Amino acid sequence: MASDIDVNVFRCQRQRKLIVESGAHRFRQHHPMPDHQFSIPPEEAGERLDRWLAARVEGLSRARIQALIASGDILRNGAPTRASETLRSGDTLAVHVPEPEPLAELQPEDIPLTILHEDTDLLVLDKPAGLVVHPGAGNDTGTLVHALLHHCRDLSGIGGVERPGIVHRLDKETSGCLVIAKNDTAHQALSEQFANRTTEKIYLAIVTGTPKQKAGIIDKPIDRHAINRQMMTIAKPGKGREAVTHYKVLASADGRSLVECRPKTGRTHQIRVHLKHLGHPIAGDPVYGKRGKFERHLLHAWKLAFDHPRTGERLAFTAAVPADFPLVPPAAALAR
Repeated sequence: MASDIDVNVFRCQRQRKLIVESGAHRFRQHHPMPDHQFSIPPEEAGERLDRWLAARVEGLSRARIQALIASGDILRNGAPTRASETLRSGDTLAVHVPEPEPLAELQPEDIPLTILHEDTDLLVLDKPAGLVVHPGAGNDTGTLVHALLHHCRDLSGIGGVERPGIVHRLDKETSGCLVIAKNDTAHQALSEQFANRTTEKIYLAIVTGTPKQKAGIIDKPIDRHAINRQMMTIAKPGKGREAVTHYKVLASADGRSLVECRPKTGRTHQIRVHLKHLGHPIAGDPVYGKRGKFERHLLHAWKLAFDHPRTGERLAFTAAVPADFPLVPPAAALAR
């Protein structure tokens, strides 16, 4: 007679098999013919799946490959897979690249934009605090996306109907530099730069108190909070995703400090979580600190640099420090 353990193992194996078969069936149902098919030769076994595909499918960045894997548009040996999987000799890969989703569901809105740069491929904005980047729960109108649809005739559709042109994002209360892609080629190239960490991002934050070390590196992986899923937290050992922030204290007064932050990774709420871990949460942050007398958390995407997706020219932009930031020295003192 089979033991309870044997029965449970059989049930788990059967459940996994059904999940795999279901995923493969959905892929075949919606994509009867994949756009790309590959068979892994023996000499290329051992490579990471997403890196291997990104090097061989023209026009798809590694970040885009990862998104297609997550959405079930890439199968390994006829089954859903993961970006981090190690390829084996004889593996087969099927890749479907969906058409960009139409943008007709959102209505353009005439919302003023502060434009730092615009050309045929991209748009760089100084996003004001309080403006939500894209539609979501409780934000059906009045977002940056609605403003972009009014300003631009065409936007990249890679982000889908709710995030056209959005390459990266800033929290609602964070102000500063944000780059928007006007076409799919620019979107893919910019996304790859963010994924490969070749962009340069510099933030200014007002924190409570004064850090003991005037400069340092916070190298602490970040994970989603176990109870409050809207929050992030420093991960337990062996968990979470890599997160690295370089910081420097620029000025201190009245129990607060102006801190320059250079994130080397781009995790959700990274700077806010890291500064809290340092013992000096951002002023006005009700999630990781206290709101206090401020109307928003005092975090500003001050500088942004990247290579132009068409010309390769290095572009650098600065968003003026908002009026609600205390402790800001004269412009000459902030110059780099």
